[in-house]
Amino acid sequence: MTHSRPADLPAAWAGTAVTVVMPTYNEAANLPRIAGLVLALPLPGLHLKIVDDSSPDGTGRVAEELADAANSGGRRRMSVLHRTAKDGLGRAYAAGMTAALDEGAAFIVQMDADGSHPVHVVPQMLGTALATGADFVVGSRYVDGGSLAEDWGLHRRLLSKWANFYAGTVLSTRIRDITAGFNLWSARTLRDVDLSTLGSAGYSFQVELKFRATRIGHNGVEIPIRFEERTEGVSKMSFGTQIESALVPLRLRLRNRD
Repeated sequence: MTHSRPADLPAAWAGTAVTVVMPTYNEAANLPRIAGLVLALPLPGLHLKIVDDSSPDGTGRVAEELADAANSGGRRRMSVLHRTAKDGLGRAYAAGMTAALDEGAAFIVQMDADGSHPVHVVPQMLGTALATGADFVVGSRYVDGGSLAEDWGLHRRLLSKWANFYAGTVLSTRIRDITAGFNLWSARTLRDVDLSTLGSAGYSFQVELKFRATRIGHNGVEIPIRFEERTEGVSKMSFGTQIESALVPLRLRLRNRD
């Protein structure tokens, strides 16, 4: 795995209220390491919110222990939102992002708990949004400089590229990595979209949110990342979520034929 030094931001920018929303399900083996990396970022205004779907492996308990340790200095740096049912990544993100908005976050970052997203890029994402005025920033695998880990097999590479081509073509979007799950959003954009109106329960939440945001006039910027293979555990991508991911772009296109 590649480790790089996070970008240094001006103090005023580094202190921006940013919440990293990280859904978890059976990620007890990954969470301590990834939470430590996030909380070590040079962003005094950063808060980490874990959204756990009653993981049977005890991820929620691990998250609470990590939060207790992170908050021992007097500042609330980490929190845990416990959900009683596993009803999809998209709904977990919507719940966590809504809570972060209610708590006053100016920007919200979506990040997986499996180690596939490069934590050190978060300050760059924030700096890009503040410097350019972008409403959202996509950590992209498919712009110049972006890449996938070598241990991704040919089948997965082709499937990922096809999914982006398919969704992008159906929705007529210029976003190169519309399925990306590593994104930074301004609070204003998320409020304008209204997370409660999104219909996607699974991974297609990523597509629907970007489409809806650009549809109502918000602009995004893509920056290159290297997407790693998860370090522990197994993927949560089921056949049902793959079917949903294929149908959602068609549904969105039909609803927005103008």
